[in-house]
Amino acid sequence: MKLRIANGPSRRSLGTAFGLGLLAALGQEPFGAWYIALPAFVMLMHLVGNSPTARHSAVLGWVAGAGYFALALSWIVEPFLIDPVRYAWMAPFAVIFLSGGLALFWAFAGALAGRFPNRVLGFALTLTAAELARGYVLTGFPWALVGHLWIKTPVAQIAGLIGASGLSLMVLLPAALIALCRLVPALIGASLWLAGLAYGLFTLSQPMPPDTANMLRLVQPNAAQSMKWDPDAAKTFLDRQLAFTAAEPAVDLVIWPETALPYLIDRHPELWRMISAAAQGGRVALGLQRVEGARGWNNLTVIGPDALPEASYDKHHLVPFGEYIPFGDIAYNWFGISAFAAQAGASYSAGQGPVVLNLGPKLGKVLPLICYEAVFPQDLRGTERPDWLLQITNDAWFGTISGPFQHAAQAQLRAIEQGLPLVRVANTGVTAVYDARGRETASLPFGIASYLDARLPGALPATWYSRYGETPILVLLCGLGLLLIARRPAPTA
Repeated sequence: MKLRIANGPSRRSLGTAFGLGLLAALGQEPFGAWYIALPAFVMLMHLVGNSPTARHSAVLGWVAGAGYFALALSWIVEPFLIDPVRYAWMAPFAVIFLSGGLALFWAFAGALAGRFPNRVLGFALTLTAAELARGYVLTGFPWALVGHLWIKTPVAQIAGLIGASGLSLMVLLPAALIALCRLVPALIGASLWLAGLAYGLFTLSQPMPPDTANMLRLVQPNAAQSMKWDPDAAKTFLDRQLAFTAAEPAVDLVIWPETALPYLIDRHPELWRMISAAAQGGRVALGLQRVEGARGWNNLTVIGPDALPEASYDKHHLVPFGEYIPFGDIAYNWFGISAFAAQAGASYSAGQGPVVLNLGPKLGKVLPLICYEAVFPQDLRGTERPDWLLQITNDAWFGTISGPFQHAAQAQLRAIEQGLPLVRVANTGVTAVYDARGRETASLPFGIASYLDARLPGALPATWYSRYGETPILVLLCGLGLLLIARRPAPTA
């Protein structure tokens, strides 16, 4: 007799779903094992889509999602190990609550799949829609999307048409067609994957614009997170970055990573002159903490040759519970609780939104992204089209195993979506330059203190995705959904 939990799926089915979720997560960086993840998704489509009830589908979807996110987001324990004596006990709870919470999107997709006459194909559409929603609900968290398994393959070029959610559909719909276990649908599914590969190879073979004349210097100070704000180590990190900035030959723009300045600039205004002098007439873009009164912002400032700030951007898409506490200001205004309020200096304040910085006729217009903002494709829309993208980040929080590499891969995808070169400068790595098709043109080894001089690649014309955003994939999902519903068999007399 098979054991069942509360009249739900059997223990064997639950174990299978969890294991398939783990295998599917191997498609994410640093594994990049798409050849394991794709068969896992085929089997998952079959398992969930052939469940006897919507409730079974929801439970199996949740269990598979829990396994998927537990492995893909295992780096979430790393911030709690910076000070293990105080915070290590929280690490298991972070994994459990994050993976279990995000798995609810997969559970909801499984439940909705039961509304379709063909639950296997329905689950492919509802899971794609759930992954899309994950990037927006409660400020969004589109990390480790299903479609990210394509990032290191030519298929990723489809993102220039229909974005990361389109890549998810390019995983799930062919997988569902194969999971139907019928010859014609399986051939169609396999053909879709081959078509995606062919499109990507063709796109990558097309001519590229020449590199610009701008020479950039990417500074990677490699400041360990446990020492980053240590007063005794602060001068060491500052001197290291000044030395890298002053190295010969001089360049057009030197870039320091997120919160690279270990001092508050309003208390040490002499730092403007020191940094500018090291740049020898070039500009410096650096991450710092900007303070006005009790409020503080995670900021990028560009210093000109005259040692004065020329442009400034405040990070607007903050990390919940990391950079701010949701409803912290409300708690202060209503109840006088200041421990979580940005206005009382207890967390960062959010900037006004995406801003394109004009760095002059030579360096052109750049859209800055600070850390976490690069995982949100919507944060790259709503402004005039820039000439290039710049991400500064401090990935020391994410450890050395998977987090920094997943973060860098998502930034790489933003270059493909927009058809723009992206420069990524990270405290400990990954520090790299990507061309407008997302190909890495230069990089530094991970986890070393060094700098990299590289030319800024040229930009491509605006992509379809940069013009229309999520509209094409939404239209496609709605159209496919209506087609499935329209094929519902007529009731028998």
